Amino acid sequence: MIDKNQARRSFARAAARYDEVAVLQRETAQRMLERLDYIRHQPAVILDVGAGTGEATAKLAARYRKAQVIALDFALPMLQQARRRGPLFRKPHCLCGDAEQLPLADASVDLIYSNAALQWCNDLNATFRELLRVLCPDGLLMFSTFGPDTLHELRHSWAQVDGMPHVSPFPEMHQVGDALVSAGFADPVVDVERVTLTYEAVPGLMRDLKTLGAHNVTRGRHKGLTGKGRLQAMYQAYEAFRRDGRLPATYEVVYGSAWAPKQRTEDGVTSISLDMFRQGLR
Repeated sequence: MIDKNQARRSFARAAARYDEVAVLQRETAQRMLERLDYIRHQPAVILDVGAGTGEATAKLAARYRKAQVIALDFALPMLQQARRRGPLFRKPHCLCGDAEQLPLADASVDLIYSNAALQWCNDLNATFRELLRVLCPDGLLMFSTFGPDTLHELRHSWAQVDGMPHVSPFPEMHQVGDALVSAGFADPVVDVERVTLTYEAVPGLMRDLKTLGAHNVTRGRHKGLTGKGRLQAMYQAYEAFRRDGRLPATYEVVYGSAWAPKQRTEDGVTSISLDMFRQGLR
C-alpha cells in the first residue's frame, strides 16, 4: 500500500527540480501525445491526471486549442509549477486532488490523459471506476503507468540485504487490462515496453529517484535511517548487473487506452444519455 500523505509530501518537495531529471516521464508523455495523432477525437474538456509540473498539460492545450484543459495533481507545489509554465493568455485550470477521489462532476470530461501517475493509486479498480465516472459517453482515457519489472535491479539488490520493501509495487499488464474491463470501459488496449536508463553508480540512480519524488513510500517501508553498511551492501549487490561499465535501471512502461461506453450499466440498469435518445427520434 502507498502512504498517500508521504507520497504527497515527497512530490511537493520535488516540484522545483522535477523537470531536471524527468527524462523517462518526458519521453513517455511524448509517446502518448503521438498516439493521439491516430485517434479522431475532439474533446471540449481535457483532464490531465497527475499533471506534475504541467509539461504535458501545456502540450495538450496547444494541440486542442478550443478545449478547456484541467491539470490535476495531489501535490500543490507541482500545480504551482504548472501555472508558471502556461502562457500568460492561457493558464491551465488547476485542481489539487486525488485520482482516487476526483473533485469533478459525473460525465464532465471528454479526454483523460494520465502519464506515469496511476502507480500512486492504491486501488486500481476503484480508480478506473472513478475515471469512468467523470468521462462523458464516448470519452477517451489514455494513460501510462509502470509494471512489476520496473527497477527490478534495485528491488533484487535490496533483497540481498534485508526483507523490507524498498521499491513500490506495480501491477501486471493483464491486471491493468482486467481492471479496465471490470470498471466498465469499452475497447481497452494495453501494451508494454521496457526502457533502460544507465548510471555510472547506484548513488546517481538514488539521487534521481529522490529528486523526482519517486522514492519508496510504501507503508511497510523501513522508516529509520538506512545505515551506511546496508547501503554499501546494496551497492555491491547491484554490481552484478553492470554491463559495459554502466549500471542499468529498467522501467516496464504500461500504456493503455479505453473508451467510456455510450450506454452504461450499473446493477442491471442501463443508462442512455438524453442526447442519444434525441438523436434516435430524428
